[in-house]
Amino acid sequence: MVMNRIGRDIPEDILESGHTVAFQGAYNVEPHGQIISKKIRATFPGESKKLKSIREAIVKTGLKDGMTISFHHHFREGDYIIKMVMEQIKALGIKDLTIFSSSLTNTHAFLIDYIKEGIVTGIETSGMRGDLGNAISHGLLKKPVVIRSHGGRARAIEAGDSKIDVAFLGVPCSDDYGNANGTHGKSACGSLGYGIIDSKYADKVVLITDTLVPYPNVPASISQVDVDYVVEVDAIGDPKGIVSGATRFTKDPKELLIAKYAAAVIEASGYLKQDFSIQTGSGGSALAVTRFLENKMKEDKITASFGLGGITGQFVDLYEKGLVKKLFDVQGFDLKAVESIGKNEGHVEIDASLYANPHNSGCIANKLDIVILSALEIDKDFNVNVITGSDGVLRGASGGHCDTAAGAKLTMIVSPLVRGRIPTVVKRVNTVITPGESVDVLVTERGVAVNPENKELAQKLKDFGNVPVFSIEELYEKAISITGEPESIQYDDQVVGVVEYRDGSIIDVIRKVKED
Repeated sequence: MVMNRIGRDIPEDILESGHTVAFQGAYNVEPHGQIISKKIRATFPGESKKLKSIREAIVKTGLKDGMTISFHHHFREGDYIIKMVMEQIKALGIKDLTIFSSSLTNTHAFLIDYIKEGIVTGIETSGMRGDLGNAISHGLLKKPVVIRSHGGRARAIEAGDSKIDVAFLGVPCSDDYGNANGTHGKSACGSLGYGIIDSKYADKVVLITDTLVPYPNVPASISQVDVDYVVEVDAIGDPKGIVSGATRFTKDPKELLIAKYAAAVIEASGYLKQDFSIQTGSGGSALAVTRFLENKMKEDKITASFGLGGITGQFVDLYEKGLVKKLFDVQGFDLKAVESIGKNEGHVEIDASLYANPHNSGCIANKLDIVILSALEIDKDFNVNVITGSDGVLRGASGGHCDTAAGAKLTMIVSPLVRGRIPTVVKRVNTVITPGESVDVLVTERGVAVNPENKELAQKLKDFGNVPVFSIEELYEKAISITGEPESIQYDDQVVGVVEYRDGSIIDVIRKVKED
């Protein structure tokens, strides 16, 4: 075992299985080498890229056993693409594939059967939920699933840590030469920020669309120079599936109190000033913060320079009211955001590398003043878990959590102190996604805790005087007084998941949950 910087034991065989190192701190891994390239190929005049079926496209790409195929998750729960492609792969008898998807959701539970049949033997993703997450947490997959942040995934692709043999990208609108976007078509999903990276670096790129338009389809998010084949199908996804239950305006008094405290912390921090920048999550408290901030911005007559990340309708409202100048969108979180990116000039599509890749010459996350993030657990060292539940089972996603936490000047975690009978503040989180050194403050409905490393913020909150401030230990005691000390999760030795920090170092591993 090798103990990393935050005291997590990383098995040596995990480190030896790839060109990885144990986590050394948020900013301590220097990048080396060159950005990778992809195979040169040519489409000559008169050649058609349009194929009759996904099956034909798979055959044309030369996909074979042992390769890596990629997908994006902009349709979230409404995605049809992965299932359509995997059904044809199964029919062709191809096995031992690695699924390299920007994320996986409840709708991808069918992959369990493909894993059992040996068709899928590896998964690299940002997260997974539901039956698939449960099955993998109990040891279903031969190789440990690799969990990466959105910025870390872009970094891994560009650095060559993960090589995509064939990218299968669902696009809502394309011409027959591969110029595609997500803003038009009957299944518009908005930004294609994750898929754009795949199209640039995969050896073969197949676009699957349900809206084929005359050439040239411009402006194009994905360019014809990166596309090998185009297939038209009846439907690529259900845009209604983009909206999850999380992207709502809350009426919950507890979440509103958290939002009120969070807005007060932002005001006290001094970052709420003309041309500030911000990213919020899509949870009830995070979205409610925008309502409090809107009132304060109007009162003080200030505007934000940009909003970043997964964009919600609430942020579109701020933009259309003139309170935010630009929206940098890597993923639309609801249909209002999808509609906006196609019509609002200042609503700009960005790819995942520009969003949050730590190893380029400057991602936008580096320019954030404020980020508001959620947590399943946060521990006394301010380490945050958003990937495994209190039972140790995969049920979340890394997303842009550690990326934006590292880049922002003020990183705020908003969370209820307890959920039901489960404490959010714990001695030691099950799985670390974001290291405590990147977190400045925790905001709960019972009070606020400032990371002791940020003495300046602690003093500002003390001077502000309008927020109940406690130590993280005191919040932990409050939580335990309500729930009691939780029983330890029982794990086997088998590692079922490897969590990469955004720089590629191993920040934690996820072990198999012991059977009852």
